[in-house]
Amino acid sequence: MRLPSRFQHAGRWAQRSLSVALLVLAPAVLAAPKFEDSIAQRTLACTACHGDQGRAGPDGYYPRLAGKPAGYLYNQLLNFRDGRRHYGLMARLVDPLSDAYLYEIAQHFASLNVPYPAPSAAAPRPAEPVLARGRDLALQGDAALRLPACVQCHGQALTGALPAVPGLLGLPVDYLMAQLGGWRTGQRRAHAPDCMGDVVRRLSDQDAYAVVSWLAAQPVPADARPASQRPAAPPDTPDLKCGSAPIPEGRR
Repeated sequence: MRLPSRFQHAGRWAQRSLSVALLVLAPAVLAAPKFEDSIAQRTLACTACHGDQGRAGPDGYYPRLAGKPAGYLYNQLLNFRDGRRHYGLMARLVDPLSDAYLYEIAQHFASLNVPYPAPSAAAPRPAEPVLARGRDLALQGDAALRLPACVQCHGQALTGALPAVPGLLGLPVDYLMAQLGGWRTGQRRAHAPDCMGDVVRRLSDQDAYAVVSWLAAQPVPADARPASQRPAAPPDTPDLKCGSAPIPEGRR
C-alpha cells in the first residue's frame, strides 16, 4: 500500500533528522573517556567542584586539594563523614566509604604537583594597619592573647607541613573567613585536642579579618610543597598539641 505523500515526506524528514543527530553525537560518543578504574577516574566527582586535578574551584569556596598533605586531606574526609565538619554534599559523597578508601583518595590528591591557578581579580585592598596586624599575627603571634603565630604550625613559608598541616596561601579571603567562623561556632572541629578550635576562639573579629586579609594577599611561592615537618616551637611558646586520626592499615 502506498502511503500518502505527506507521510512519505515526514518519513524522509525523520530519517534525515536521525542522520544529522548521529553525526552530531558521534564525536561526543567517540570522545568519551575509556573506563580505567583508576583512582584518577574514580575521583572525578571531587574535581567537578574542586577543579581539574583538585586545583581549586572557580568560586573561592571549593579549596585546592592538589599537593595538600595526605594526612590533612584524610582527616578532613573523615571529619565530613563523621560529623565534625558540616556540608551535606561532602557528607553524602564520603558517607559510604571506608577509612582505607578515604586515605587512598587523600594520597592521590597529595601526590599531584600541579601549578596554582592564576590569581583572580584582586579584591579591594584593606587598610595598611589591618595588613600590618595580620602580618604580625601570622609571623609572630600575640603572646598577650596567647595566640601562636601561623608559621608555628603551617611552616615558615606558610605552605603547610607534613604529615597533616595544610598550607594557608592561595586561598581567598571569603574561604579563610568561613573556615575561622566554622571553628568558632563548632561547625568545624577536629580530633581532640582540637588546637585550631582553641586558637580561633581567642581571635577577635578584627584580628581574624586582619590575618586572613594578609594571608590572601601573599603570593604563592614557586615551590609550594609542604615542609617536611612543623617548625620547632620558640622557647617562650608552648608547643601546640593537635589531634589527628591514625593512618589506616590494610587495603580498602
